[in-house]
Amino acid sequence: MHELIICEKPSAALKVAQALANGSLKKHSIDKVYFYEIKKNNKTIFVASAVGHLFVLAEKNKKGWTYPVFDIAWKPAHEARKKADFTKKYYDVLYKLSKDADSFVIACDFDIEGSLIGYNCLRFIAQKKDAKRMKFSTMTKEDLLNAYENLSNHLDFPQIESGETRHILDFFYGISLSRALTLSIKEAGSFKIMSIGRVQGPALALLSKRELEIKKFKPEPYWEIELITDKLSAFHEKGKFNDKNQAADILKNIKGKPAIVNSIKRTIKIQKPPHPFDLTSLQIEAYKQLGFTPKQTLQLAQNLYIAGFISYPRTSSQKLPPSLGYKKLLDKLSKQTNFAKLIAMLPKKLVPHEGKKTDPAHPAIFVTGEIGKMAPQEAKLFELIAHRFLATFGNNAKRETMNIEINIDNEKFISSGTRTVEKGWHVLYGRFAKFEEQSLPDLKEGQELKVKNVTLHEKETQPPKRYTQASIIKKLESLGLGTKSTRSIILDTLYQRYYVQEKSIEVTDLGLRTIQTLKKYVPEILDEKLTRHFEEELESIQEGKKQPKEILDEAKKVLIKILKDFKENELKIGKSLLEATRETQAQASLIGKCPHCEKGLLNLRRGKFGNFVACDQYPKCKTTFSVPNKALIKSTKTLCKECNYPIISIIQKMKRPREICLNIDCPSKKSKIKLGKGEICPKCNSKLVVRKGIYGEFIACTAFPQCKYIKNNS
Repeated sequence: MHELIICEKPSAALKVAQALANGSLKKHSIDKVYFYEIKKNNKTIFVASAVGHLFVLAEKNKKGWTYPVFDIAWKPAHEARKKADFTKKYYDVLYKLSKDADSFVIACDFDIEGSLIGYNCLRFIAQKKDAKRMKFSTMTKEDLLNAYENLSNHLDFPQIESGETRHILDFFYGISLSRALTLSIKEAGSFKIMSIGRVQGPALALLSKRELEIKKFKPEPYWEIELITDKLSAFHEKGKFNDKNQAADILKNIKGKPAIVNSIKRTIKIQKPPHPFDLTSLQIEAYKQLGFTPKQTLQLAQNLYIAGFISYPRTSSQKLPPSLGYKKLLDKLSKQTNFAKLIAMLPKKLVPHEGKKTDPAHPAIFVTGEIGKMAPQEAKLFELIAHRFLATFGNNAKRETMNIEINIDNEKFISSGTRTVEKGWHVLYGRFAKFEEQSLPDLKEGQELKVKNVTLHEKETQPPKRYTQASIIKKLESLGLGTKSTRSIILDTLYQRYYVQEKSIEVTDLGLRTIQTLKKYVPEILDEKLTRHFEEELESIQEGKKQPKEILDEAKKVLIKILKDFKENELKIGKSLLEATRETQAQASLIGKCPHCEKGLLNLRRGKFGNFVACDQYPKCKTTFSVPNKALIKSTKTLCKECNYPIISIIQKMKRPREICLNIDCPSKKSKIKLGKGEICPKCNSKLVVRKGIYGEFIACTAFPQCKYIKNNS
């Protein structure tokens, strides 16, 4: 008999095993799935893992594409989804190790998802109803040992029930509504997979509202008067003039008259240190400072957590409790030379500047002080988190704002500048402390300034700014829509479904029409209040105030009503969405103007042998271009500086996006490698030749496709 510790991922299982083993670690493998055997307190312990969710929700008896869908159950992921075949190996290992286990410990991440993953493995594979629980916020040896030595005797069932209810609720909504949308298009005479969800709908509605505001915006002219003197420049105190004549009259009246310094005001503003990072603030700051998307930041932070470099990232907390042992963490971090000098500058009394947000499971994100290898992007994110951690312990910074008022014939002009007078925590935040520094000259009240010029600037009002991936995450949090872990996934889904595009989020015609149609016929799908209501209900389960059944029963009633209204308007909805789909597909396939004829437009097409780009004036114009298959091809709306052909963006899985000129004869693609006379293929001894491709010239074997040897441009 033995004890089985179940972890969430293989990398976590190795960390837990190494922490508990004290050197006596045996590594086993079944079908390339590793698990570990250790001896502790005269007891044999096996440490094994899931690989994320080994179980998913699925229909019990699927009968075609019908809706609503309520008759569902948990099924092994490898049985429910072809893409999840790889999970069966992990299922089998846990099943084998469960047979002879007399005690079980769940060591998955201590959050809703981790608790549910562990519980599903326990009840469906091991056929057990309860187990002991390891609770930890870092993957350091010290914390993992402490978590094992202080095991909870029972699982956190309110957390599990809340997580399971969320999954069921999202399945009800996601499958039922997405099927309804897809079938409405089928009813209209075509087919396209559509999706909408419980949070996805309100999120897209929010973005669409901003998009419509931008589209409807009509710029209006306004004027500003700028005074330029030998010492500084200043603007009229009124700021914007909507009446050009009024501004022109002022300009005329002050011409040739003296500019006198009327008053000088200095204001000191205390700038307190920043709060520690919770997940949302980390995602926002990483986007601002490093250009990482929220989804990218979450993945990188998860990698750093598993490696033991930072604490658990999926937290809502802005608190750093003293029990963490600030001095111990800082002493470990000081061994990294780039932080040692900064740590020496910290106040003797370590008190972090905490925020209001809390999380019952985890503290704010902090660095553990562990040292090891990191990928380049992981290192950048770690640097940001480390500097933020240090900055929370720093002294206040001081910023001085100076306002100088200049009088010309009773017309007042204001010049303002702000500078840092005491850096305080800015030093600890390093290169991430970016503040505009504008110092004004040392003047005296009553001093006359030499007027160089007075200029009337004509400007236009600007439309509202589009949301960025960071600002929409922040907005969703403020509205209580989604969770800290799901918001970036929801946003990613909107991109994948082509409801939105571009970094500065632009809603496509398909996205706009989808929202417009749903708002007209089934507005409840987009109701923020309804979505927030269910978010609060899910929290009440975690707090032990409500039972899952009453919340799911309420959700069923709401969904049945929504889908009844949908069914009554199915054809109208389908026609509207089909029209939008075709318009969006046409826009997405447009690459640019044809370089060979005057009237043609190049469009992305799909033929027997894959994707290609062709002129829409065929057969009059037979211009075509080859493009890579198994790649997303998008127009960049720019032309090549070398040959004036359109430049496309090529996005392939696990590769960086590349922007390439369509023209294979472009001068920029000329090969830098030379083919020797009579040079033969090193693989098959056939003749080598120079060929041309979308990425440039390359040397290839004439025996292709039997021999696929190539030598790339270098």
